[in-house]
Amino acid sequence: MDGDNGILLPINRIAEKLNLPDGDLEFYGRYTAKIRLGRLPGLNAPTRGKLILVTAITPTSHGEGKTVVSIGLAQAIEKLGKRSIVTLREPSLGPVFGVKGGASGGGRSQVVPGEKINLHFNGDNHAVSAAHNLLAAMIDSHLHHGNELKIDVDNIFWPRTLDMNDRALRHVIVGLGGKANGVPRETGFVITAASEIMAVLALANAREDCGRRLSDITIGFNLDGQIVRTGDLNVTGAMMVLLNEAIMPNLVQTTEQTAALIHAGPFANIAHGTSSVIAQKMALELAEYVVNETGFGADLGAEKFMDIVMPASGLKPSAAVLVATVRGIKAQARIEERGPEALKSGLENLAKHVENLKKFLLPTVVAINRFAEDSDEEIRTIMGFSADLGVESSVAEVFDKGGAGGLELAAKVMAAAEKANLQAVRSLYPPGLGIKEKIELVAGEIYGADSVYFESGARKKLEKFSALGFSSLPVCMAKTQSSLSDNPKLPGAPKNWTLTVTDANLASGAGFIVVVAGNMMLMPGLSKTPQAARMNVDRNGSITGLS
Repeated sequence: MDGDNGILLPINRIAEKLNLPDGDLEFYGRYTAKIRLGRLPGLNAPTRGKLILVTAITPTSHGEGKTVVSIGLAQAIEKLGKRSIVTLREPSLGPVFGVKGGASGGGRSQVVPGEKINLHFNGDNHAVSAAHNLLAAMIDSHLHHGNELKIDVDNIFWPRTLDMNDRALRHVIVGLGGKANGVPRETGFVITAASEIMAVLALANAREDCGRRLSDITIGFNLDGQIVRTGDLNVTGAMMVLLNEAIMPNLVQTTEQTAALIHAGPFANIAHGTSSVIAQKMALELAEYVVNETGFGADLGAEKFMDIVMPASGLKPSAAVLVATVRGIKAQARIEERGPEALKSGLENLAKHVENLKKFLLPTVVAINRFAEDSDEEIRTIMGFSADLGVESSVAEVFDKGGAGGLELAAKVMAAAEKANLQAVRSLYPPGLGIKEKIELVAGEIYGADSVYFESGARKKLEKFSALGFSSLPVCMAKTQSSLSDNPKLPGAPKNWTLTVTDANLASGAGFIVVVAGNMMLMPGLSKTPQAARMNVDRNGSITGLS
């Protein structure tokens, strides 16, 4: 609520700035609303605004400030006289109560009201969880009532979900306690951000497309080895009922009253990591510049946007912003170089992410998210290094100063976007690659791996998916965010290493194949002292410890 005028505006006032009448809104209280899908431009409508992709170097455990920079950049663009909207993912209760706490920005670059956004925000994540678990319940009910589809109990892929870090639910057995309680079988839970329903919600371009994608979800195989889909269980309609309001993007505001669309929350380390296609298309219709945050480093969020989201949606970024911090660069130094040489050593990580963005032919600006302890010499070192890489850079002080602290960054980003050749912007994959070839391409070109090792179970699954006709689908890598490699303890830009593929899952509704690398978990766990241990509510109902 610390905007330029210290005022949190009623949400219809924010809508008025976008020329959105009340009839286009579904109000959720005084300060949040959903935008009805009637406002969505037609599938073949020309894009009016320019899309800016915000990504980062390999992050530390506390992040490098992508959300803060994204919000601050949108505010700065507004200060320069252009209409902007920031599009963000919805926070998950897992990280909120886990390591990071709230995910609504900070200082003078926040989206508000933060407590609502970080917790039960208009019920979207709950709706995704409910739709996911309804499908799980329908599968078990079908098994109990005779299994007309002859579903192979040992080949059911669909887990259950929960929007919370709970490692004890990774592997469970259901159906115990006798025949009346169903058919005993092994299953597990994934966090809601890893649910295919979340990916479907984020990638759908309309209600009809959402329903089609839900029907196409592969839940397992039958005894003849054929695919069984959601549509075979006649549950798509009920799932759409649960998602009926969740499919509409959420309109809120920043601390400087810039419009923000927050919608869908797939993680970038286990899913595709960006806000919904619907939100981005609406924003591009309503604003001149749309600042869209992607999750974690450019090896994850940005790569997945370019190789999954862009081909599926037609959304093409005009420029990329690569967020870096002095602290984050030093963290990428080799262990033996943690002293004064840490910054110089860690710059190889920045260089690799810049190199990766250039492979998509994306004009790139490095945003140095400055902290009080950063020296002028350190900042100059990063800026000089960026110049040597052939990219612009700018210091962002948007946490302390809001949009005013990002004016130079905004000017450079807008200039880069204006010069962009959208026809040249491309995905990494050339046409005709098989699944294994795509994995090897991402591993080699984006991560810097020398080779890829496929464990037996993963290899058999990938061969099965190819035989079933899914070889054209993109791959969605589930990989640690803490390193360019599959080992979270390898800093910098590792060389002479092999990516290990341990598992694979078919997400036919979302339209990609999830490839698990290393020990990546689709259900995280809580740390020894999670953020939840520091939270409370005072006698006035005010929440403390959320961020």
